[in-house]
Amino acid sequence: MSILSVYDQSRPEQPNKVLTYLEDIVSTLATVGVRVERWAASAPLQADAGQDDVMAAYRADLDRLIAQGGYGKAEMFAVDRDTPEQDALRARLLQERRYAEDKAFFFVAGSGLFNLHIGDAVYALLCEKNDLLVVPAGTAHWFDMGENPYFMTLRMFNNAEDGTPTGDDIASRFPGFEN
Repeated sequence: MSILSVYDQSRPEQPNKVLTYLEDIVSTLATVGVRVERWAASAPLQADAGQDDVMAAYRADLDRLIAQGGYGKAEMFAVDRDTPEQDALRARLLQERRYAEDKAFFFVAGSGLFNLHIGDAVYALLCEKNDLLVVPAGTAHWFDMGENPYFMTLRMFNNAEDGTPTGDDIASRFPGFEN
C-alpha cells in the first residue's frame, strides 16, 4: 500500500498528514503538479523479467504516458541485496536534486521512498509495485532505497543527465525508508 506523509520542511519529526487511500494521495499531489497513478500488468511477469517483458506487460499505459509526456527513453533500474556498492548508490540517491525535465518512475516490483521538496513542504511518498510517479521538471527531490533495498523501476526520460544537486542536506533531517 502506498503512503503519503506531508511534512512542513521545518518539522521533520512529525508529518502534518498521512494519507493511505490512493485517491487522496493522487489529489493531494496533483495540487502541487505531481502525477501519481496505479497501473496493472496486462500479462503476468516472471521474477526474472527483463525490460522488454516489463514494457510489453505495461504497453498500453506506457504508450499513453510516452504520448502525453514525450519521453524518448525508458530503462530498467533495479537494486537488490546483491547489487554492488549499495552504500555509495544510496548516498548518491539521498542527495536532493533537480532535473531540467520531467522524469517518470514506474515501480515494477519492490518499494522505495520518494521525497519531494516543494515550497515549504516535503511530500514523502512510499512507492510500491504498480505505482507510477511523474516528478515535474525543477522539482527538488531525493530517493531512499533503504538499508535492505529491493526494487525494480522503469524510468522514462529524454535526457539521462544526473540532475543538479541543490546542496541542501535536507534528506539527512527527514525520516528514511525503513525496510
